[in-house]
Order: sequence, then C-alpha cells, then structure tokens
Amino acid sequence: MNMKRYFTFFILLVFLVGVVGAQTKVDSVAIVTAPWQVVETQKGIVHKHVVIPSLYQGVQSINIIEIDLATQKKVGVAVNEKMDKISYSAPNYQAIAAINGSYFNMKEGNSICFLKMDEQLVDTTTLSEFKIRVTGAIYIKKGKLKLIPWNRDIEKTYEGKKGTILASGPLMLKDAAYYDWSMCDSEFIRTKHPRSAVCITKKGKILFVTVDGRSEGLADGINIPELAHLLKVLGGKDAINLDGGGSTTLWLSGVSENGIVNYPCDNKRYDHQGERRIANFLYIYE
Repeated sequence: MNMKRYFTFFILLVFLVGVVGAQTKVDSVAIVTAPWQVVETQKGIVHKHVVIPSLYQGVQSINIIEIDLATQKKVGVAVNEKMDKISYSAPNYQAIAAINGSYFNMKEGNSICFLKMDEQLVDTTTLSEFKIRVTGAIYIKKGKLKLIPWNRDIEKTYEGKKGTILASGPLMLKDAAYYDWSMCDSEFIRTKHPRSAVCITKKGKILFVTVDGRSEGLADGINIPELAHLLKVLGGKDAINLDGGGSTTLWLSGVSENGIVNYPCDNKRYDHQGERRIANFLYIYE
C-alpha cells in the first residue's frame, strides 16, 4: 500500500472509530428504558414500537417485528417484477410480515445487487454499489436465514446452486461485533436517513427493524453506526443494512388498513401511506 492510500485509509478509519464511539451510555439507557409498545399478533410474531424523544441527537421512531423461528416460521425473498408496494404484494405470498429488501434501479425496476435464487441468477452487484456499501448478503436456504460477508471477489466465484442470496449492506454486526465499514462511502455511513435492517439475535430470533426519518421533530433518522449500536443493544449478533430512505417499509398482516406499521416517507408526510414501489422484499411465512 503506497503512502497516499495508507493515509486515506487511516483518516477514514479514525473517522469511523470516532463515529462508532459517539454513541453514549445515555443512548443505551434510552433504548432499554423506553416505553416500548409490545403486541404479540400471533404465536411467534411480536410487534414492538416506540418513539424516543432524545436518541442519537434526535427523535427516533422505531418499529420492530420479532420472529421466533421455533414456531415454524420461515424467511423468503420475493422479487417484485411489477414494482408493486409491499402492502399489495405481500399477501400474494401468504406473508405474515415483510420488510423492504436491497437496492434497486428505480427506473428499470431491477436489483442492482447480486440476487440468485437456486440456480437462477437474477441480477449482479454494480461496481458503484460495491464502492458505496455492499459488504454483506442475506442467505436463505429452506427458510433458514444467515447473514454473511460479501464482496466482489466472493461474487465472482460464487457457484452455489441451492438457496437464495441477496447482497446488501453494509454488514453492521458479525458475531456481536461491529463490522468493518472502512471500505464504504463515508457520506453514506454518517448521513442520517430512514433505515431498514434485518438482524439475528444472540437468542436466535430474527428482527425486522425500521427507523423512520425525514420528518423533522417526529422522526429524524439515524446513520449506520447508530443503527448498528441500536441493534447491538437489542441483543443483535449478526445484522445487515437494507435499502433505506423512501424504501423503508415494514408490513404486518392484519394490522391497520394496509398493514404498514412504520411511517414511510415517500409521500413526505408522517403517516402510513407513503410506501414506495420496490423491486424485492423479505417476508415471513408459515
């Protein structure tokens, strides 16, 4: 590594360490002591919601769907060929819960991250996505979920013929430790946005998590280190960031008129109607 590249890497590493360290004990206490609303909608499915007035220097609106796989729940990836909203598409998969998936081309409607379903290669990761944020992937086989590291070299040589792989990122937690974000775009890492994530806890449960944003004073949004910290406090072992911004959507069967439990921002209003049409999503089924 030449001196110029070494210096750039060192500066970015120092920045990231500083950002990770910005989360305080006060933030941790705020998460743990918050007045979470907890509702078990059916066996193995728990919806948690809270608005925390002062967390990560803002107001945070957080929704979590906790899935207990011991109750025969399974995970799937749906390809939304017609770019529909989750509230339209999820019932077609007999879904119990769903969250938006990975990054996609909003004009063409295709994934811009690697997606392979058994032997069918659907899409590959663009070079720009690797440069910005793609350092992990969602791997599902027979309804079981794993979150794994991913990069360009892994993708080039990947030959798996069973299961579904969907790349995304960044990978935030691996074995309960913060993952390395030094190769990601620093602006993407530090900017506060609505965020979506999937997490596997130390107890083996799956969390679909959304943190809303772009509604000043109601939902201010968070950055990647803050989201990683939140998931770690919640008991996360492995966690990956999904597409966020206007795509951030969390759906639960039988809840409200359209099933949306968070506050998607694509309509620029703080309500449940601002869903974006998306290319793929993760869902839970029996």
